[in-house]
Amino acid sequence: MLGIGKKPSVLGGTMIIAGTAIGAGMLALPTISAGMWIWWSLGLMVITWLMMLLSSQAILEVNLNYNPGASFHTLVHDNLGKFWNLVNGLSVAFVLYILLYAYVSGGGSMVVHTSVALFGYEPPKFLSGLLFAILLSGCVWWSTYAVDRFSVVMIGGMVITFIFAMSGMLGEVKTSLLLDLQNDGSSYGIFVFVAVSTYLTSFCFHASVPSLVKYFGKDPVSINKCLIYGTLIALLAYVIWIVACDGNIMRSDFKEVIAAGGNVSHLIEAASSNLNGSFLLRMLDAFAFLAVATSFLGAGLGLFDYMADLCGFNDSRIGRTKTMLVTFAPPIIAGMIYPDGFLLAIGWAGLAATIWSVVIPALLLRASRKRIENQEVNYQVKGGNLTIYALLIFGCVVGICHILFVFNVLPMYK
Repeated sequence: MLGIGKKPSVLGGTMIIAGTAIGAGMLALPTISAGMWIWWSLGLMVITWLMMLLSSQAILEVNLNYNPGASFHTLVHDNLGKFWNLVNGLSVAFVLYILLYAYVSGGGSMVVHTSVALFGYEPPKFLSGLLFAILLSGCVWWSTYAVDRFSVVMIGGMVITFIFAMSGMLGEVKTSLLLDLQNDGSSYGIFVFVAVSTYLTSFCFHASVPSLVKYFGKDPVSINKCLIYGTLIALLAYVIWIVACDGNIMRSDFKEVIAAGGNVSHLIEAASSNLNGSFLLRMLDAFAFLAVATSFLGAGLGLFDYMADLCGFNDSRIGRTKTMLVTFAPPIIAGMIYPDGFLLAIGWAGLAATIWSVVIPALLLRASRKRIENQEVNYQVKGGNLTIYALLIFGCVVGICHILFVFNVLPMYK
């Protein structure tokens, strides 16, 4: 409940959307974009942004037919039935599990990288990932308040280090690298289809839409502003990040990063060979580490609460310990067995996220409009039924492309 005299802030809602979208997933963007390089990357980024914005607006339209506070689970169950509700629940759980594994992998690589840089000692990757995950999962186990406090501090640090790192990297951009003037003759466009699921993951914030409806009430104008402004901030951050990396790292150098699983430390090492100044590199290191850590806490808390509700564990220390084991043991074990799977995991998360952030919103919109046909509504997403078909086609393209990539029909840049 809002306090007396307090009014929901569009700025606050915008920050919720931008903060949810921006995270460690953006660290995979330059690597997965290496094949198609700068112009195709920017074009795909704009298309993905538009599709994900439309799908969030579709959820908003459906959500406004319910009382504020209705969850995404309620929307799917009421409009699409038990089957799609089960599919949605499984998709959300899979995305969170696979993202936690990606963050264990990425966080472990950053622990190794930092240890080498500061102490000259290279710890085993599996132990580094284990240490990273145990410390942060312990924070989630302790309390939501602890996650809140840690997240505020780390997000603040992430913003500061991102500004410093990007200002330095943009100042070092080389036109010959950015435009790939030394191209070896390899193609660009085919790699768009490999990257699309990873791009989609970077704009996943759709579970926050019902939260905004609960926060603002039935105020579609303000909520829509939050969606547009928040996603534009994310879009701008991603464009700056890709331009900075493509302008400082040779396209061919990304082959080694990809061969190493796309882990964050290898990307930073590739950038370090073309950058001057230890301060700039330390800012880049800190930004990458904080991005992975904050994303781990966010995804971990979401999955922790989901599994506690699903398994019926109470909020006692014993109950939270059971929830912690169910939540964090699988991704931690996977991260110890296969520590170099950051890029691959982000792609798989994109495939599952396609279901609940693109396909299901389109189906929700179609079903909801049939239910309330001829009734007056105070908000409709632009595009009419064309938006529904566009989202379904986009979702199918993303899914098919990822499957073709898994079976080596679509090539990775190597």
